[in-house]
Amino acid sequence: MNKPDRLMVDVTAACACGAVVMTLRGRVLSMLVCSCLDCQRATGTGHSTVALVSAEAVTLAGATANFARPADSGAIFTRHFCPVCGTPLYGQSSRAPDVRMLPVGFFAGQNQWFDPNQLIFARSQQTWDLVADHLPRHQTYRERNDPR
Repeated sequence: MNKPDRLMVDVTAACACGAVVMTLRGRVLSMLVCSCLDCQRATGTGHSTVALVSAEAVTLAGATANFARPADSGAIFTRHFCPVCGTPLYGQSSRAPDVRMLPVGFFAGQNQWFDPNQLIFARSQQTWDLVADHLPRHQTYRERNDPR
């Protein structure tokens, strides 16, 4: 996706119990599927579906909780969630503090705009997890000079 063509999104959704409401209003920086082992644990599935957005594009109402851990990259990765029902809200890396990694499923029923352009961490993709065959696959992170 070229920078000038980045999708503008304006959606609001609530966690399972309604205690946290999130509004996404702004440009989507990237859309991807991730099969890293941490995403598999966090989602309980074979991959996560992620929209990367700027921190200023996200507004939260309600109390949140978080859990931080070292990532394979050496960064600290923090997952934010509803402290009442546990619904995942967003992830944040210490290497990109101004970017939020939103689980697209949070906006269920309003996420038709999601169109991933890559699969990252293909090295840990499960054979039973049938991710779209047309997506370019990267064994870990996408190479910095890869235009996708």
